[in-house]
Amino acid sequence: MSKVQILTGGPLPNIPWQERPENDRHDAPVWRYAGNPVIARNPAPGVARIFNSAVCPWEDGFIAVLRGEQVNGVPHIYLGRSADGIHWQVDPQKIPFVNEQGEPFMPRYAYDPRLVKVEDTYYMMWCQDFYGASIGMAKTKDFKTFTRLDNPFIPFNRNAVLFPRRVNGLYQLLSRPSDSGHTPFGDIWLSQSPDMTFWGKHRHVMSKGDKWWESVKIGAGAAPIETSEGWLLLYHGVSSTCNGLIYSIGGAILDINEPSRVLYRCENFLLTPEEEYEERGFVPGVCFPCATLQDTDTGRIAIYYGAADTVVGLAFTQVDELVDYIKAHSVTCETDTEPGIR
Repeated sequence: MSKVQILTGGPLPNIPWQERPENDRHDAPVWRYAGNPVIARNPAPGVARIFNSAVCPWEDGFIAVLRGEQVNGVPHIYLGRSADGIHWQVDPQKIPFVNEQGEPFMPRYAYDPRLVKVEDTYYMMWCQDFYGASIGMAKTKDFKTFTRLDNPFIPFNRNAVLFPRRVNGLYQLLSRPSDSGHTPFGDIWLSQSPDMTFWGKHRHVMSKGDKWWESVKIGAGAAPIETSEGWLLLYHGVSSTCNGLIYSIGGAILDINEPSRVLYRCENFLLTPEEEYEERGFVPGVCFPCATLQDTDTGRIAIYYGAADTVVGLAFTQVDELVDYIKAHSVTCETDTEPGIR
């Protein structure tokens, strides 16, 4: 049993898993699946690329909401199914969203979805057009009917992800306020709601860092994992180079009862583009985390990430090793450790 306990999600004995290679010399305890990518190019008719997608357990296997870039260049969300979390079948049609009355209500575009189970409902979040780039949300209980909810915020905002349970009686949502362009800045914020409709009590969580790999902007990635050490957050950090932006994966631990307060923040990246499928693609140099699977019995964590805005990659870690690494390499500042309100 792990020293650090994963507190939500339950046992997942069929979690996809591969042991760390003996010759792996990466500093951080995160290693790639040898068979990457797990979703390759042209996965379904009319879809050129799938990346930046989210996965969760469903029935005896796994289900995913997928960012599918259509051959006309417009992104939408598709559904994927897998028995083992590695080999995926993609539904050929876009997810058919409806409004509260059951009438068709499709977004004009939709990208970078997250998928989080809270209580008995699965919630999806993505970026869409709400008279400017903003957050779209929907809910389902059966992955057959997908009912859209009101937009939580006005533009401009991206990278929204729910916590898997309420904290102090309130739903918790991370996001990254932005602008109308390819935002050259960005911090992570927390918003809270009693009913998934009205969002407030906004709190600042983390600013971009002074380290190379996250010096331009940051954004929440996978849903925070509740552990005995706090909320384990995987996020993306962006750096600027002479050849463009580079997206890496970072890690932090948030206070369990006050998640706007950062307890530990790793100064090192956990995963950065190195493999061909991460460095070569539609947008070179991208590792973009969107989901994790975790097994409370073994402490195993599987990380799904978009690679080069082209394919889906899979990586692994152990909660003990990852939490120890983040704590051992933690560097925080005032805007991290304060409660996020001034």
